[in-house]
Amino acid sequence: MALRVRLPIALHVLACIYVLVYVRVVVNSVQQKLTAISESNRFRIVELLRDGPQPVGGIVDALGLGQPQVSRHLRLLAEAGVVEVTRRAQQRIYRLHPESMRELSDWMQGFAVLWSERMDRLGSFLEDDDRASDETNP
Repeated sequence: MALRVRLPIALHVLACIYVLVYVRVVVNSVQQKLTAISESNRFRIVELLRDGPQPVGGIVDALGLGQPQVSRHLRLLAEAGVVEVTRRAQQRIYRLHPESMRELSDWMQGFAVLWSERMDRLGSFLEDDDRASDETNP
C-alpha cells in the first residue's frame, strides 16, 4: 500500500521538475532570441530576411552598413538561432530559421490570448455599463 501512495507522488514530483526545466529552457531560448533581435540593425536584418534568403552582399547593400558590421550582426543572430547560413560557392546565404520564428510566435501568441481575453472582458463591462445607464436614464 505504501508503494502505491509513493509512486504517484514520485511521478508528480518528476513531472513538476520536467515542467520547470522545460519552461526554463524555453524562456532562456526565447529571451536569447529577443535579445538578439532587439538591436535595431539586427531587427532590420530580420525584417529583410522575412522576404526570403539573402547573400551577405545583398544585406550590406539593403542596409547601407559596412560588410564587417553586417557579418558581426549575422553571426550574433546565428548564435541565437534566429538565422541559418548556407554556402553557395563563395557566397554565404542567410535565411530566417523557421523553428526559431515559430518558437517566438508561440511565445507571443500567449500574450495575444491574454490581451484578447482582457479586451473581451472590457467589452462585456462596457456593454453592461451601457445597459445599466440606459435603465437608469430612460
